[in-house]
Amino acid sequence: MSLRETRFTRVTDYQEIFKAYDIRGTVPDQLDSDAARAIGGAFARFAASKGERSMVVGRDMRPSGEELVAAFSEGALSHGADVVDIGLCATDMMYYASGFLEMPGAVFTASHNPAGYNGIKMCLAKAAPIGADTGLDDIRRMAEAGPDPTAGRGTRTERDMLPGYVDHVRSFVDVSALAPLKVVADTANGMGGMVVPAVFADLPFELDHMYAELDGTFPNHPADPIQPENQRDLMARVLETGADIGLAFDGDADRVFLVDETARAISGSLTTAMVARSILAREPGSTVIYNLICSKTVREVIEEGGGTPVRTRVGHSFIKARMAETGAIFGGEHSGHYYFRDNYRADSGLIAALVVLEALSAHPSGLSDLVSSLDRYAASGEINTEVPDAAAVIDRVAAAYRDANQDHLDGLTVDLGDWWFNLRASNTEPLLRLNLEAATTEEVETHVAEVRAKFD
Repeated sequence: MSLRETRFTRVTDYQEIFKAYDIRGTVPDQLDSDAARAIGGAFARFAASKGERSMVVGRDMRPSGEELVAAFSEGALSHGADVVDIGLCATDMMYYASGFLEMPGAVFTASHNPAGYNGIKMCLAKAAPIGADTGLDDIRRMAEAGPDPTAGRGTRTERDMLPGYVDHVRSFVDVSALAPLKVVADTANGMGGMVVPAVFADLPFELDHMYAELDGTFPNHPADPIQPENQRDLMARVLETGADIGLAFDGDADRVFLVDETARAISGSLTTAMVARSILAREPGSTVIYNLICSKTVREVIEEGGGTPVRTRVGHSFIKARMAETGAIFGGEHSGHYYFRDNYRADSGLIAALVVLEALSAHPSGLSDLVSSLDRYAASGEINTEVPDAAAVIDRVAAAYRDANQDHLDGLTVDLGDWWFNLRASNTEPLLRLNLEAATTEEVETHVAEVRAKFD
């Protein structure tokens, strides 16, 4: 083993940067070029074990991306893989390329994390998910073991996937049915700055694009729209301009959050319900997936639309697997990820946004009215509490509610009829995540205090 190989296998703690669904870490102390090269070689070997010799590679706008992609690609090439470099891309654009080209894929992105981070999201051919239990742990072990370049050297080509991606995203709606709505999009200096105007070009919308410049230092606000403070600028612009809707995208543009014309934030659960309702109107009887922290509204809307609801664990690899098993047409998560069967079962914020815009085009009373019939409950949002032993606390809470309906599909879910909650341990931190729903805000506050009192 060379001195260079010895250095990167010694200083990189792969256990630290390999997460449940992707790779994430600070640059360069946790993730550097040497680590990227090792992971590229490991991914090539893993893909080869599945009969795949080619891969798609892209990156977001973070300053470290170009160097890391070059190193990752070199690792893959040296292990016999052919690399198709698609350059700057949103994560869902990489999924499209993986599906369309029928190749495994990797995109360098840290999504909503701060500027000092980067990471890698990977998939098998046709955007098939890779999680800890379905390949990521194997890739980590191969990276830790160091290079094994037994195959011949691969080739590298470049390919522009943006035009095909634009046509693909638009295929999910009837473009002729779109109305001249006024849309404000805050892409937070992330990859939405490239893909949103490309998709919206020549559509009848009046697009007011905030923070469109690609800048991985995020000079305006963090690219994490699930945090209410990061939607404030968008809300103010919607009110200032009299827009019909606001769209907030995260850094790699695979998630979207909605703001109505009154500047009210629409939750991921209600967006899931809206999209499910629209899709079921076109394909009644279809199966729709939702994760277990979504509002009860989601299940109700699926059933009201004649669909078959399927509840699943939190996380894209679980949702995509259940979609494959059930043939589901759509899946949604409260966190703003929306999955489509005809998008290779991958998530896309832009496809979800277009489906909502199509529904809004047919509803002149506005988004607030469109969503009003879905806004049936009050929710706590995700409340994180640091605890020394998450499993012990969950057991204690389960015992306290032993007479209620419970399941352990993902953590502990307790349903008490007119209110329910889910309690899950974080995968990476000593935190318990509580999500609770009840009939009113006052009841939510009362029950949150009741549940949290049982943590000690």
